Amino acid sequence: MSNDQHSSSAASADTAPGASAGPDPADGRAAADTALTEAVTATAGPLPDDPVATAAPWYRRAFADLSPLRDHADYRRVWLGQAVSSIGQQMTAVAVSVQVYDLTGSAFATGLVGIFSLVPLVVFGLYGGAIADTVDRRRLGLIGSGGLAAVSAVLAAQAFAGLGLVAVLYAAVAVQAGFFALSSPARSAMIPRLVPTHQLPAANALNTVSMNLGLTVGPMLGGVLIGAYGAQAAYLLDTVAFTGTLYAMWRLPAMRPLGERKGRASVLDGLRFLREQPNLRTSFLADLAAMVFGMPRALFPAIAVTFYGGDAGTVGLLVSAPAVGALIGALFSGWVGRVHRQGIAVLAAVAAWGLAIAAFGALHNLWLGLLFLAVAGCADTVSMIFRNTMMQVAAPDEMRGRLQGIFIVVVAGGPRLGDFESGTVAALTNPATSVISGGLACVAAVLLLAARRPAFLTYDARHPTP
Repeated sequence: MSNDQHSSSAASADTAPGASAGPDPADGRAAADTALTEAVTATAGPLPDDPVATAAPWYRRAFADLSPLRDHADYRRVWLGQAVSSIGQQMTAVAVSVQVYDLTGSAFATGLVGIFSLVPLVVFGLYGGAIADTVDRRRLGLIGSGGLAAVSAVLAAQAFAGLGLVAVLYAAVAVQAGFFALSSPARSAMIPRLVPTHQLPAANALNTVSMNLGLTVGPMLGGVLIGAYGAQAAYLLDTVAFTGTLYAMWRLPAMRPLGERKGRASVLDGLRFLREQPNLRTSFLADLAAMVFGMPRALFPAIAVTFYGGDAGTVGLLVSAPAVGALIGALFSGWVGRVHRQGIAVLAAVAAWGLAIAAFGALHNLWLGLLFLAVAGCADTVSMIFRNTMMQVAAPDEMRGRLQGIFIVVVAGGPRLGDFESGTVAALTNPATSVISGGLACVAAVLLLAARRPAFLTYDARHPTP
């Protein structure tokens, strides 16, 4: 982007893509909000007869819609930077686990890595969402990415120096999780300002592609690098990978939240807003039901042995299968932009997740089990795309950061509750019963949500209501 282009982008930073830029009087905050609303209404769609949406043959429309990457340079840079840094962060996660285990020889000490990351994710996720609704989100994204790069550099330095201190690794993981939680709501809240409303489903699908590339490619690449050159190689490459995200954030215009400012943004205000918005609240509850009842990952080691007579390699296959399915679902997500009834799509996807998990628990064939886990991962991608789109479109801009912060808490805490639920039921019965009952409980929760909130089934993306 040239200097003139950058100045032009900065001048229109507080308008949505596709909105007309005009003079902003000193008391024109309400006018800016009205302009944003009109822009959102004007770009909602695409309509069924949109020639852009229908011109391509069906087999091309089945693949992920790349138009957000093609049409919007700012989004393209952010997406590429996040894809590369996601791979690097997963490499670092593997390297930390390997280092802790090498230093202690203890599975318990290795498991504590997750605890040291969970607490900052929950605490700073909520706090970061509130900050994102009061400051320039671009600046917050720069601070978060710079902090994450600095932590990776510290990890590389301690590995090269051979310190061998587990406490340093735990502290680094905690600080790393804090920087991620502080900046992640801001990065997510930027997306509706980088692409027009009708391209948000496609943009969210592409975001899941980058995330699942990290989850699949990162651990494999990290394992190869660690085996060949040591953990320091993974840390060093992760540090370099953050330059892409830093460059993308640097090129963005200012991203100050829109809407009226009423002092500091309160986390409690965000929780109250969510409680009072039935459609957004239902989407959160549907996701929580899937993670609490239908997430049997804590049972994978036991399942690998009791179901299949396998070993650690089998556990690895079980862990990776949902991520592979999620990546496939994102790659073949070209159809999501043509779905307007996004509420029923969310519930259908969560119900499909539950049914796939129940089938995984009932069938003790490894390849069928991996297939159903992949189906579950694909369903989770579909649910995530529509839930994120609903949150980005139906919520006002000045609340998006706090909602994203709450979302981080749900994503971080939900699977841990799921581990507890599945482990408890398995202890009282057996792993198969735990998995099957959890999947069916997920479906039952979806049916209950549909019965208690029938309006969610008619939620229309062309007329979004929170």
